[in-house]
Amino acid sequence: MLGPGKADLLERIGQTGSIAAAGRSMSMSYKRAWMLVETMNAAFREPLIESSRGGAKGGGARLTEAGAEVLSNYRKLEEIMAEAGAARIGAIQSMLRDIPDGK
Repeated sequence: MLGPGKADLLERIGQTGSIAAAGRSMSMSYKRAWMLVETMNAAFREPLIESSRGGAKGGGARLTEAGAEVLSNYRKLEEIMAEAGAARIGAIQSMLRDIPDGK
């Protein structure tokens, strides 16, 4: 239904007002971005993104109230999981190899 990539796409659509621009900022094709938007809109009772045609001369996209609420709840859930899982994340990180230059 919603994961980190879709949440990032929602956030960037909200920031840019464009599905194409949001996708480009994530190195994602326009077709892929549209497919994800359609999938999210179909999964929820209310659409998360509304769009209008018009291309460079007036089209665009925006988060609906439901979209903003879903994104806000998802980001809060990420915070809760990071806090609750900090010890486990640290344990996993301690098992990683040292990588030169942080790559």
